[in-house]
Amino acid sequence: LAEIAATRGYVRPELCDEDILRIEAGRHPIVDAELPRGAFIPNDTTLSEDDGRIAILTGPNMAGKSTYLRQVALIVLLAQIGSFVPAERARIGVVDRIFTRIGAQDDLASGQSTFMVEMLETASILNHASERSLVVLDEIGRGTSTYDGLAIATAIVEYIHNTPRLCSKTLFATHYHELTSLAEILPRVRNYRLDVLEAGDNVTFLHRVVPGGADR
Repeated sequence: LAEIAATRGYVRPELCDEDILRIEAGRHPIVDAELPRGAFIPNDTTLSEDDGRIAILTGPNMAGKSTYLRQVALIVLLAQIGSFVPAERARIGVVDRIFTRIGAQDDLASGQSTFMVEMLETASILNHASERSLVVLDEIGRGTSTYDGLAIATAIVEYIHNTPRLCSKTLFATHYHELTSLAEILPRVRNYRLDVLEAGDNVTFLHRVVPGGADR
């Protein structure tokens, strides 16, 4: 860990008992190592009571949403095992557990479809996470019809926000842009998007996480 920290420009994170997650110029440790030095676009992350505990992340496919989700979880994990982290600065309140629901998989041998596996894993997270947990959710509700999936995704965000024992620090990536309206009624929800540059018919992914929701 010391050799990797020295060669890849990692910094010593500040671990604390505060319920906060603040990362400045964070990088995905694996993707960053595979790219030429300095090519990875770093991003900030802030989850706290004052700055919002739930981040709704929107943006087009291939813009970098999944990479961003994973890098935050990996930075938190690295910090808590005693490693330096790929960032310019990090202040991380100790979390009790990291929960993730990412990717699509099924268990057809036991009769569980992709959607059933997604719902069972999500239910397990909602039943076991706490206010000191980090929850990472990617495209919840995509395994069913559009309106059913939107209803499920909305209910999950509302449940995490409104349940006192829960209210976990949460990153929620979604293609349901309707979820961004929750920031208007739920005080601990914030909207972020992966920025793109549009010029005529050309779209350039900037891989930068910025405040606000994507418009489509």
